[in-house]
Amino acid sequence: MDLAAVHAALAGKSYSAVAPLCDDLFLQAASRGAATDDWPYAVHLLAHLYLNDLNSARFLWKSTPQEAKDARPELAAVWKIGQCLWNRDYAGVYTAAQGFEWSPEIADFVAAFLESYRKRIFQLLTSAYSTISVAYVAHFMGMNEEDATNYAMQNGWSLDAAAKMLTVVKPKVKTNQKLDASKLQRLTECVFHLEH
Repeated sequence: MDLAAVHAALAGKSYSAVAPLCDDLFLQAASRGAATDDWPYAVHLLAHLYLNDLNSARFLWKSTPQEAKDARPELAAVWKIGQCLWNRDYAGVYTAAQGFEWSPEIADFVAAFLESYRKRIFQLLTSAYSTISVAYVAHFMGMNEEDATNYAMQNGWSLDAAAKMLTVVKPKVKTNQKLDASKLQRLTECVFHLEH
């Protein structure tokens, strides 16, 4: 089984490409009846988690042979992250990811997943709250209160130190409308036809 494309994507930090590559290669191997004993299940599973594709991750986990689950602690550690995501255990995601000694092959991928996850959670907090306690932000972001406050303030939020509350600053919505003469002409013609 040739996993060169997967290794190249990992080496190039093209993490969003890993899941589709793994899916295609795995289907090719299965259609040929090839053995998947040496399949990089942990990388494949993490690739789905990186894309926030929990359904594909669960399906892969359920279809993974029990022998692989039992023999590969790294695979079980990735699945622990998946379980935390599924159960919306925000702090548990960070605990599971940071509480395992990852192999060099996957360590950068796990770090990239955590950064991507942290940004996604921060965007959710930004859209859901106008003010939020520092403790909640720390909980959701998997940080201590000081780091969470610094992260939020670097992203434009403001701190009420006395109340230990952060005020969310919503990002400004950019609208790039370019109105050229041809669009204006078409609009004028359309209005003209509607009136007559």
